[in-house]
Amino acid sequence: MCFRCVTPPGANGTSPSTGTGAGVVRLSWVVDRRSVGGWLGGPGSAYDAAGGGEFAGQRLGLPEDGRGSLARLGARAQAFLIDAVMCALIAWGFWRDTIWTTPIFALEVLVLTTFLGASAGQFLRGLRVVRLDGRPPGLLRSVLRTALLLLFIPAVIWDRDGRGLHDKVAGTLLVRVR
Repeated sequence: MCFRCVTPPGANGTSPSTGTGAGVVRLSWVVDRRSVGGWLGGPGSAYDAAGGGEFAGQRLGLPEDGRGSLARLGARAQAFLIDAVMCALIAWGFWRDTIWTTPIFALEVLVLTTFLGASAGQFLRGLRVVRLDGRPPGLLRSVLRTALLLLFIPAVIWDRDGRGLHDKVAGTLLVRVR
């Protein structure tokens, strides 16, 4: 953070309110993009001065880019939107009501993640859910991950490695396969 001294009002350094020569010096805090960019940009961003070039997934032994690297936020969001829209269309097509969207979403994510390692949206985006050792998540991890995903908040809180809270609790990663 940077502080800049600003000359107080009055040419002779006197305080305008008291007229005394107290010489009040006011400090103003100067904010630039680098001040807030580190926590917004995440590890490896242009604003990550404290990270020392660390990238998301480095502490987990994952590559920075390409196959096996952590899925980026954009790909995660696109996969979620694909799943949500698909489930809403299914609910509307069968029952002419979107109230069934969440149960269909939960079933779709649970079944496909357990057996294929990815929901339909993740599959289309080239993403897979794996355990920390690289194996498929299995039923129990998929149930826990899906339950936390339905709460939504754990999915939008992530750590320095780019893992959502739902992935951390379940011991899983969302990685790119292409």
